[in-house]
Amino acid sequence: MNDSAGEARSDLVVAARETGVIWLGLFALGIGFGVLVTSHGFPWWLAPVISAVMFAGSVEFILVGMLAAGAPLAAVALTTFLVNARHLFYGLSFPLHRVRGRLRKAYSVFALCDEAFALIASKNPDTLTSGRILWTQLGLHASWASGALAGGLVGATLLGGLKGMGFLLTALFVVLTIDAFRENPDKLTAALAGGAGLLALALTPGSMLLVALSALSLAFVARHSLNRRSRHCRGTNRAAHNA
Repeated sequence: MNDSAGEARSDLVVAARETGVIWLGLFALGIGFGVLVTSHGFPWWLAPVISAVMFAGSVEFILVGMLAAGAPLAAVALTTFLVNARHLFYGLSFPLHRVRGRLRKAYSVFALCDEAFALIASKNPDTLTSGRILWTQLGLHASWASGALAGGLVGATLLGGLKGMGFLLTALFVVLTIDAFRENPDKLTAALAGGAGLLALALTPGSMLLVALSALSLAFVARHSLNRRSRHCRGTNRAAHNA
């Protein structure tokens, strides 16, 4: 029991040291979401409820605007699916196998947000523990929901006229991208991602994220196939040379 408690505390300390700044960033962003909710005339408690139950980041901002405009339920559902479709690709490389226990795995799937993916998937899976992954995700979830609660309670009054809150999400993703590249400086991957984003923005600005991720996934599949074929050719040549 003591060993388990000590391991849990150690995982919490590591997660807080590595991702604490991101937790603070999500808390600040959550305040902005709470302000947005109350500014549309919704009750303050709706902000933390949406954040805790959905935990979908950018979709929550879109959802509030659509609800305020009285958008049809079908339009809300389709928009939510298109924006969150990127999570289908996240699951391909997220180290869920490192999480122990069915309930823990279920929560990890639920709490797989952009920030969690950027913070966890960029690291060597062999260095990750189940507790470290879960504490990282729980910290992100709690920071987002508590920030929304604070924004819902006092943000509309104190921060109602503050400019630039909408840029917090973009700034946070820029920082996460820089950190991920520093952890694994793969220039080819960065070039493919940038190219896919620019191509999608030029061709389909209304569905930029979904198209960009689809194009990037196809590029990764092609890259993997070429690398595997190259390794096979080198192995064949080496075997022929040795013979």
